[in-house]
Amino acid sequence: MSDTRRRVKVYTLNEDRQWDDRGTGHVSSTFVERLKGISLLVRAESDGSLLLESKISPNTAYQKQQDTLIVWSEAENYDLALSFQEKAGCDEIWEKICQVQGKDPALEITQDPIDESEEERFEEMPETSHLVELPPCELARLEEIADLVTSVLSSPIRREKLALALMSEGYMKKLLQLFQMCEDLDNREGLHHLYEIVRGVLFLNKAALFEVMFSDDCIMDVVGCLEFDPALVQPKRHREFLTKTAKFKEVIPITDSELRQKIHQTYRVQYIQDIILPTPSVFEENFLSTLTSFIFFNKVEIVSMLQEDEKFLTEVFAQLTDEATEDGKRRELVNFFKEFCAFSQTLQPQNRDAFFKTLANLGILPALEIVMGMDDLQVRAAATDIFSYLVEFSPSMVREFVMQEPQQTDDDVLLINVVIKQMICDSDPELGGAVQLMGLIRTLVDPENMLAPTNKTEKTEFLSFFYKYCMQVLTAPLLASTVDEKNCKDLQEGSTKVNPVCPDNFQTAQLLALILELLTFCVEHHTYHIKTYIMNKDLLRRVLVLMNSKHTFLALCALRFMRRIIGQKDEYYNRYIVKGNLFEPVINTLLDNGTRYNLLNSAIIELFEFIKVEDIKSLIAHIIDNYYKALESIEYVQTFKGLKGRYEQEKDRQTLRLNRYRRDARTLDEDEEMWFNEDEDDDEGEAIERSKPEEEFPESYGKYMEAKKVKESDNKENFPKRAPTGSFKFTFSHSAGAANGTNGANCKPSTSPASAASSNGSPAKSAAPPATPVVKTAMVGLVDYPDDEDEEEEDEEQSPRKRPRLGS
Repeated sequence: MSDTRRRVKVYTLNEDRQWDDRGTGHVSSTFVERLKGISLLVRAESDGSLLLESKISPNTAYQKQQDTLIVWSEAENYDLALSFQEKAGCDEIWEKICQVQGKDPALEITQDPIDESEEERFEEMPETSHLVELPPCELARLEEIADLVTSVLSSPIRREKLALALMSEGYMKKLLQLFQMCEDLDNREGLHHLYEIVRGVLFLNKAALFEVMFSDDCIMDVVGCLEFDPALVQPKRHREFLTKTAKFKEVIPITDSELRQKIHQTYRVQYIQDIILPTPSVFEENFLSTLTSFIFFNKVEIVSMLQEDEKFLTEVFAQLTDEATEDGKRRELVNFFKEFCAFSQTLQPQNRDAFFKTLANLGILPALEIVMGMDDLQVRAAATDIFSYLVEFSPSMVREFVMQEPQQTDDDVLLINVVIKQMICDSDPELGGAVQLMGLIRTLVDPENMLAPTNKTEKTEFLSFFYKYCMQVLTAPLLASTVDEKNCKDLQEGSTKVNPVCPDNFQTAQLLALILELLTFCVEHHTYHIKTYIMNKDLLRRVLVLMNSKHTFLALCALRFMRRIIGQKDEYYNRYIVKGNLFEPVINTLLDNGTRYNLLNSAIIELFEFIKVEDIKSLIAHIIDNYYKALESIEYVQTFKGLKGRYEQEKDRQTLRLNRYRRDARTLDEDEEMWFNEDEDDDEGEAIERSKPEEEFPESYGKYMEAKKVKESDNKENFPKRAPTGSFKFTFSHSAGAANGTNGANCKPSTSPASAASSNGSPAKSAAPPATPVVKTAMVGLVDYPDDEDEEEEDEEQSPRKRPRLGS
């Protein structure tokens, strides 16, 4: 259906009393057999799917608002709305609804929203009592009118009847004329009554009344009435603010008068809701739901009208990026875009997507790159707000743009580097802008939102880009502040010069804390990239210089960075910490803190407690070997004694592991000695076969023995010649093998039994008699126990020449 009169948007009211857009389509009214009645059908214009199927119930209250809206409730807490593109289409469907319900289409509401008890009372009332009689609109009757308006607010049906009466014969406009008279006469009593009347009329929550009250010729009088709150000694000056202080600026002339009027109206109504009207109580919060809807649909309409005017937006972008544009003009253009993006937050997701895609196609990101690098603080602040809207909307879109930049620009003017520099150079003493920008950078580098199925390589590509082009810019203040710790200390000790990058400058300390917070996030989420960067730049050593800062929050940030690194339980990190002796500044800080029980003390203790609980052996050994003498006096916690206990346990475990294979040859059991003393000609096959009696397999045994004799004769021909000055010696001393980091069966030339037995440095008399010389290399396999290879590796690790020094 291409008829634009029937083109509508379908909205539902969510739990937060905000309208959710369910889609755009075309509405029709037709008989539906399944529902057994005339129904409203809306089919999506994109694919023809059914967006809405709602039977027009005779008892449902339909309400017509703003000439292009029809609102109704189908069930408890389930409100629906149709927003028509054209008034004619709205009128057509409204007439159909009224026809089904037998109502006059001139009404703005078809039913009274009343509960059962009130409906019963209403049915018992005489017909003439359906109407509310308003007193004549005169100065002398203002008190009576105010009492009437106030009294009906508790009754839905009386509110409705009063609304109908107020809309008849231009009653609201007459009341506002009385306001002008009262103000001219300085009639404070009458002005106070008009305040109560106008406030009560707003609480009637009727769109038709709002249309009258918020029209151009009435709205300022409405604001004037609301200035005279009886609870105030002096009236507020809201009109003065709206007419003189709040100036409407057209950065590019708006030729559409309807759009201009809608912008004025929306701003003023928003001011009434947010500033003038008191915060509604729990019992009144639903009284202004129609006012909220009025503002919402106005904003949707404004954004849609601006978005569709491509000529207008193109001109705005052209002037924004033009170098010839004056600073004042550019400031206004950026503020316009800021307001434009703020309005877009009222749109539903699919509409907001279309809005930001329009801005992206027009070049919003290159424009931001220019304006964020300008000196004007107001321009930069507004540009930051716009950038935050874009990052919140689509981090992937921003990442895609910045990754394309190195092909066409220098590193210094990359958008993300411009953002980082603005964070670093924030002149606000509280670094409010820097905090906001740090949050945006964190969002951009967060792998959790890099999981878009359309680009599976986004995470790898962007992180590689970030660490190549941007990380050095982010860490520059940190590296500069810790490059020369001595100079920084000299400044603290009395120099009148101020070092702008000294960690003890409060504002710089705040900045470094922000940078450390971001780096700590990277340690947890980036693993490989940040690990490589930390190792290459020796970053942890530089960070730990900040443990000397007089600002405890900065020292805690540095400690948190180290704690997160240790929390990864990565041996690469652990070896880096041990090799660099990086616990020293932490322990010095703990000792300097003394017995003070504070957050710094607790955080350091927790760091060592984590190492103990997780039993990180390399760090425990390093701490005990190097620092235990300084730490053993700390007894108010058991952490360091626990570390010592872990250390001793591991040391005992290693000793036992070594002693397991260091048995003296004299401890060999009888079976082993019998085996060693067997005839040197016995081979592996014979040893296995001998374990079975010959009677069990006489035939096969005979064949086996014949084959064995043939094999032995062959082997004898291949025996090596014995050296005249010595002999091949095989020793099976496990202690010797273990001490030398070799297999338990050692094969080496020896000139005497004593030299072999004392190969591990022990006295010759402690060794067992040498085994019978064996020259067949096949015998070595018989003592190659299944776990010898594993033991060999362990022995190499625990060799006194290779393992770390464990002695205290």
